[in-house]
Amino acid sequence: MENSLVSVLMTSYNREQYIAEAIESVLASTHTKVELIVVDDGSSDRTVEIAKQFASQDKRVMVYQNSNNLGDYANRNKAASYATGEWIMSVDSDDKINPDGIEKVLNCMALYPKAEFGMSYFRDNKMVEFDKVSAIRKHLLQAPFLAVGPGGTIIKRKFFEKINGYSSKYGPAGDLYFNLKAASQTHILMLPFEFHFYRRHEGQEINNSFSYLYNNYNYLKDALNELELFLSPKEKKWLHNKNNRRFLVNLIKYFFKTRNIGRVKELL
Repeated sequence: MENSLVSVLMTSYNREQYIAEAIESVLASTHTKVELIVVDDGSSDRTVEIAKQFASQDKRVMVYQNSNNLGDYANRNKAASYATGEWIMSVDSDDKINPDGIEKVLNCMALYPKAEFGMSYFRDNKMVEFDKVSAIRKHLLQAPFLAVGPGGTIIKRKFFEKINGYSSKYGPAGDLYFNLKAASQTHILMLPFEFHFYRRHEGQEINNSFSYLYNNYNYLKDALNELELFLSPKEKKWLHNKNNRRFLVNLIKYFFKTRNIGRVKELL
């Protein structure tokens, strides 16, 4: 797929410390046919200024600014609305992509034309294509494996648009709902390698344990009710009960760790 245009989405919010590295990693890709779409969500630091410096030097970089703060996944949808490529990938403004990452992923996807969605998963150390039924049932009933964020995925743009992109209802768990929705409607290719660098730092939403607590519960509850997940009524009931039990256990753990009874009451 050396001629495929890849739209790389980069959403940003106060990332002046990291965004130059993120942009440079995309522009240094061995697959050069990319458009880098930077959409800033109301930064108050030099994030936009830095991004625009790159845009002035490389026409592949486009920078947009939201008039009001949309939030993480709504902003990802906004970035996707500007995309024109055959494929969509994401590089967050505090992460980086490997120099050959885009090229390796495209070469793999070319081998499996039925797959409109690809995801990094190297535990089995082999490339595996799943149809929608086997992927969903394996994830929900055997071993969860559809738990990679946008930076570890590739998706056909037209398919992304067909399924209406991300939901913004689930905060940092928006990717988990999206992965189930996407995998339940197409073949998915599991890619046995990492192609991006995921940076951990204090300013990430992943550090908000309270947000993850209720959003992880809500996204699965809604997915079981809203999506076609190829489950029997008995299996669906079992998963609902498992989700309820896990939520209660995590809520108790959260209370004993924080002693924040006010937050706990918000969820009961």
